[in-house]
Amino acid sequence: MKVLVCGGAGYIGSHMVAHLLENNHEVVVLDNLQTGHKSSLLGGKLYVGDLRDSEILDKVFSENKIDAVIDFAANSLVGESVEKPLKYFENNIYSVIKLLEAMNKHGVKYIVFSSTAATYGEPENTPIQEEDKTFPTNPYGESKLAVEKILKWCDRAYGIKYTALRYFNACGAHTNGKIGEDHSPETHLIPIILQAASGVREKIMIFGDDYNTADGSCVRDYVHVSDLASAHLLALKRLQNGGDSKIYNLGNGKGFSVKEVIDVARKVTGIDIKAEVAARRAGDPATLIASSEKAIKELGWEPKFNSLETIIATAWKWHSSHPHGYDEK
Repeated sequence: MKVLVCGGAGYIGSHMVAHLLENNHEVVVLDNLQTGHKSSLLGGKLYVGDLRDSEILDKVFSENKIDAVIDFAANSLVGESVEKPLKYFENNIYSVIKLLEAMNKHGVKYIVFSSTAATYGEPENTPIQEEDKTFPTNPYGESKLAVEKILKWCDRAYGIKYTALRYFNACGAHTNGKIGEDHSPETHLIPIILQAASGVREKIMIFGDDYNTADGSCVRDYVHVSDLASAHLLALKRLQNGGDSKIYNLGNGKGFSVKEVIDVARKVTGIDIKAEVAARRAGDPATLIASSEKAIKELGWEPKFNSLETIIATAWKWHSSHPHGYDEK
């Protein structure tokens, strides 16, 4: 199978590329390298270009017999999306419209779309079910929800089958230690903690310790990036085997508080990571935990990295050997 991975040089995308190669699939990557890294690609054929550019899309599909598409390409900073909503709608929605146009033109009928738990907004239930109401509280979540709806109508009109995967906090790194998480700026909890452990930053801030949780800090569901990659491939195979278009949550099914994550990181690294409590951030729900039962049952998904200690150990293997990321720029 030849798979086009859009945004394949990004954090999750690069782990997807690695997983596809490990399973003997051919990989074509399209990435504008705005936030991605060439060094994160362990193979595949790279096209540097933007999804909003019809010419590069036509070139990619004309030069390669693409069987299916996995799309990770998006802006994904929640805070920035509130400040710059038009940037997020223009990039995250328009790019998928152009991609779907190209797929339809070239007769490619399968796409797995990287969605997000941000489509739910403030959760109705814990754990969150796929059937729960979707009321995004930021433009990032709104843009992903809009794409899910576009996919639904394109399935009806053009027969393009899709799976949208709403995942929670992606984390960890490949066990080979060659690829990992490198964002600028870094906004994710585990890499920020490990930057404090490696001396790149002085301390970690805990935003609020007065939530209605066991220790007062926010609780989140952390899912290993390699487990996410395996779910994408399973979703793709299900579509190719005649499966209908669906939406799935991907998470660990259990939550860990910010303080718990810091404590486990101290244990894994052997370093007394400094932490300081700060004011709550606007829009942070107290608890976000996924129910992944549907994905486990219908996709046959079997997450391998359920332990927070294992997740952080893989991330530390990467961060301790790449304290400044890929060092490309």
